[in-house]
Amino acid sequence: MSYVSLLRNPYAARLLAGTLVGRLPSAMAAVAIPLALRDAGAPYGFIGLAVGAFAVAAAVAGPLLGRLVDRVGQPLVLLGTAVLAGCGFLVVAVALDHRAGVVAGAALAGAATPPLEPCLRALWPDVVDAGKLESAYALDSASQQLIFVGGPLIVAGCVSVASPAGALWAASLLGLAGVLVVATAAPARAWRAPARRADWLGPMRSRSLVVLLTSLTGVGVAIGTLNVVVVSYAEEHPLPGGAPTLLSLNALGALAGGLLYGAVRRWPVPPARRTLLLAVGLALGYALLCLLPAPPFMACLMLLTGLFLAPLLTVSFVLVGELAPTGTVTEAFAWLVTLVASGSALGSAVVGLVLEHRGLTWAAACGVLGLASSVLILLAGQSRLDLDQRADARASAVPSA
Repeated sequence: MSYVSLLRNPYAARLLAGTLVGRLPSAMAAVAIPLALRDAGAPYGFIGLAVGAFAVAAAVAGPLLGRLVDRVGQPLVLLGTAVLAGCGFLVVAVALDHRAGVVAGAALAGAATPPLEPCLRALWPDVVDAGKLESAYALDSASQQLIFVGGPLIVAGCVSVASPAGALWAASLLGLAGVLVVATAAPARAWRAPARRADWLGPMRSRSLVVLLTSLTGVGVAIGTLNVVVVSYAEEHPLPGGAPTLLSLNALGALAGGLLYGAVRRWPVPPARRTLLLAVGLALGYALLCLLPAPPFMACLMLLTGLFLAPLLTVSFVLVGELAPTGTVTEAFAWLVTLVASGSALGSAVVGLVLEHRGLTWAAACGVLGLASSVLILLAGQSRLDLDQRADARASAVPSA
């Protein structure tokens, strides 16, 4: 499968690029808010509170914004949230000496994070042919690694040219620019969710979808664990570039894994089974991290774990699109983002305590436990996932019969 030919589809490159740019503020916030507050003399305790307010607000509001998109369409929600999130960043930038203003601004910026990620995944079936859909999800999954690399680099550039507060201004402008690119595109303006049944559970009335999303929380735990473990590892095993080098290698592995996965035309194993196998592979990679090998071997393990991560997310996107009840697909993708992010936050918090009391090996094992829970959940729900996916495939085939 040629990614060049996929990106030649009308609006594919535009939507992907706009989404990546519009999502940069989320990656920038994790670095820009602490730097700006520290530059203003704020204590670390308050910095943690502000960053936590941003993250919690984003996690809580994500599914709500996804449901709103399913009801009123994409442009109105995207543009409205971009303006509000930009205002939130600007409030933080100008109120660094006022704690209440900082917390309120951070919470607003987080809660109004434009739902670009779920919106793009809802759009892919309308933008590319059915045969290219999984490759589109793979490119989507792989390319988001650029956000985690590019966001902190942009903050560093803003700090060197202006100030940490300047990075918050840049975040507000980048978010609005990316949203404008997506929201004004014809597919986004034309997209409407099918009529849905009135049900406050939304996509969560699908038990198979709940199984899948719950399992991905464990993947988030592993990601959060890794982010902390590599910092401690780099302190004990000096290497060029320290922890950022290892995390960059992990991102590079995910980029390569996603692109390689999407290049395969047809997989002999159905998506539900593929999800389980990839989760097992990722768990084995994290298990090897517990050996804490010398830096050259650790670098190889960073690449290996990344190779499994992006394909696992890609096939999960496919299943979410298939298993979400009619009219709830954007909210379903928003729940995926929220649960992975929540798992990551939980993993980071738990592994910090484990590092203090049990050491690095046990801390690395936290990621394995998170993934082991994912594998067990997928094993327990495998028959339901297979059955519901086959039922969805038969339902999709009816109109063409």
